[in-house]
Amino acid sequence: MTRRGGPKLFCFGIGFSAKALIDHLPVADWSTGGTVRDLENAQQLVTKGIDATLWDGGDLNDEAKHKLLAATHVLVSVPPGEAGDPVINAASEILKSSTNLNWLGYLSTTGVYGNTNGAFVDEKAPLNPSSARSERRVAAEAGWLDLYKKYKIPIHIFRLAGIYGPGRSVFNQIRKGAAKRINKLGHAFSRIHVDDIASILAASISRPNPGAIYNVCDNEPAAPSEITEYACHLLEKDPPPIEDFEVAKERMTPMGLSFWTDNRRVKNTRIRKELGVKLKYPDYRSGLQAIFAAED
Repeated sequence: MTRRGGPKLFCFGIGFSAKALIDHLPVADWSTGGTVRDLENAQQLVTKGIDATLWDGGDLNDEAKHKLLAATHVLVSVPPGEAGDPVINAASEILKSSTNLNWLGYLSTTGVYGNTNGAFVDEKAPLNPSSARSERRVAAEAGWLDLYKKYKIPIHIFRLAGIYGPGRSVFNQIRKGAAKRINKLGHAFSRIHVDDIASILAASISRPNPGAIYNVCDNEPAAPSEITEYACHLLEKDPPPIEDFEVAKERMTPMGLSFWTDNRRVKNTRIRKELGVKLKYPDYRSGLQAIFAAED
């Protein structure tokens, strides 16, 4: 972060979603930076005007503390671990003392809702995590909201559905010959294009509402096999053979199987009504079409 005036964004974890937000913000107005884990990545980001700082998830060094105190906006995309949320552990005292902070966004997951057997959920639905990973997310959300309630830190929770975008989509699996087409009756996933994540975060920055929770997904939950079929159609390739879930699960890793444990559909009404967001990619077809056109 080099500019003295104007808004300053500090990202804990400059990954796929954080980079999209940085690219979305007006470069002439914003100073942007944050943490990464390796030096090579940090050096590449610096050449792009992003002030990257090394952080291994432990205590913050003095440089990182100084940049965090100067930030007007903070994005947290680092997942919690068995020891809790590393950002809360390392930065909560600094955030409590900040006089510059206007907005903090925490990127969570719709996995906190667990399995609803295909029923729709909104932000008021009960949290029923079905994996240890999702249980840690529920605990992290509670920790952030506690900081808002006790210290008025301007926390905003974003529960993200499955993320896809350029370089990170079903096209990659198809081109590698690793795509699957699995049938599980009545099973659907919600998803969100990374560019729409950026626009939703930017809309919240423009209309802060501390303590708010937002589902971040497109308008159309769909079966994974549909996405694979449509992407194969765009690539003019034959789709892989359909396979029954009960057969396919025997070869799945525990991580892969966990994605099939929960069956839910997610409502995004709040981002549209409260934030005024009009999704650029309201369904998987429009999102995949854009990725295909750009990659082609």
